[in-house]
Amino acid sequence: MRRWLLVVALVALAVLAAAGIAAAANGGFTPQHAHSPNAHRINQAYWLILGITTFIFVLVETALVVFVVKYRSRGRGRTVEGFQVYGHRRLELIWTAIPIGIIVVIFSFVFYKLPGIADAPKASAAGANLAITVDAHQFYWQFTYPNGATSIDELHLPVGRVAELKIRSEDVAHSWWIPQLGGKTDAIPGKVNHTWYEPGKTGTFVGQCAEFCGLFHERMLARVVVTSDADYRTFVGAGAAKALGKAEWQGVCAKCHGMQGQGDYGPAISSNPTLAQRPSLEDVIRNGRGKMPPVGNNWSRAQLRALEAYVKASVYKGAAGGG
Repeated sequence: MRRWLLVVALVALAVLAAAGIAAAANGGFTPQHAHSPNAHRINQAYWLILGITTFIFVLVETALVVFVVKYRSRGRGRTVEGFQVYGHRRLELIWTAIPIGIIVVIFSFVFYKLPGIADAPKASAAGANLAITVDAHQFYWQFTYPNGATSIDELHLPVGRVAELKIRSEDVAHSWWIPQLGGKTDAIPGKVNHTWYEPGKTGTFVGQCAEFCGLFHERMLARVVVTSDADYRTFVGAGAAKALGKAEWQGVCAKCHGMQGQGDYGPAISSNPTLAQRPSLEDVIRNGRGKMPPVGNNWSRAQLRALEAYVKASVYKGAAGGG
C-alpha cells in the first residue's frame, strides 16, 4: 500500500510541475509569440516536433504503465523468468519503419520552411529593405543604420518593413537573439552572419546575448523597438544622435562602473580626470585598460564626442581634492 501511495504522490507532483510549466507558456513548454514571418516558421517547426514527441512520450509511458500492471509478478518468486518471445519480423519492421517515417516528415517540413527563415524577402512597394549592421561587444550591442546613425542596446525598426541585419563581433563569440522576431544568429570575430526581420506589430521586443561571452554576459541585453515608419525616420534622423551619449554611458560604461560612475564591478570613476580629458578618454575607450576590454575600438569620432559631452555634463564630478 505504501508503495502505491508513493507512486501516486510522485505522479501527482510530476503532473502539477508539468501543468505549471505549460500554463506559463512563453517561457514554459512553448516558444514566445512570433511577430515576424521567419519567427512564425521557426515556431511552426517547433510545434510539429513538439506534437510528434509528445505523442510518442504519451504512447511509450502509457504502454510502460500497462505492461508493469499487466505483467507484474503476482506473487511469483524473483528468480522465476517470465514467458520469453524470440523474434517477430513484422513487429521489428514496423518499429524500424515508423521512426524513419517520423524523421522524414520532420526533415521534409524543416527544409521546406528553411528558405523562408534564412532568406530575406525581396524589396517591395513598402520600400527598400533596411540594411542595418549589428556589432557585438563585451558587453553591449551597437546598431548602425543606413544613414550612419548609431544606437546602443536598442534597435529601432519600422513596422511592416524588412530589415536585413549584418551581424559581427568585435571581440569574442556572441549570439544575437530576439525570440519574438527570429532565431539565434552567432556573432563571430572575423565572420559576418545575417538575419532579417519584418515586424508585424509595433511594440518593444526583448532579447539577450545567447552565448556565454564573459563575466557580464547576463547584462548584454537587447531591445527592438518597432514603431511607425514616421517615428522610425524621426529617430534615425535626429533622435539617435541626441540620445547617443547617454545611451553609450548607460549601455557601455555604467554596466561596470555604475550609473553615476560610483563604482560597481569596475572602480569608481566619477572623479577620474580621464573623463574630462579627450585624449585619455579616447585611449581607454579604444584600447581598454587592465581588465577593461577595448569597448569602443570601432567607434567613430562622433560617438566619442557624444560620450565625452555626456560624461562632462552628467557624470564627471571633478577631480578629488588633495589633503
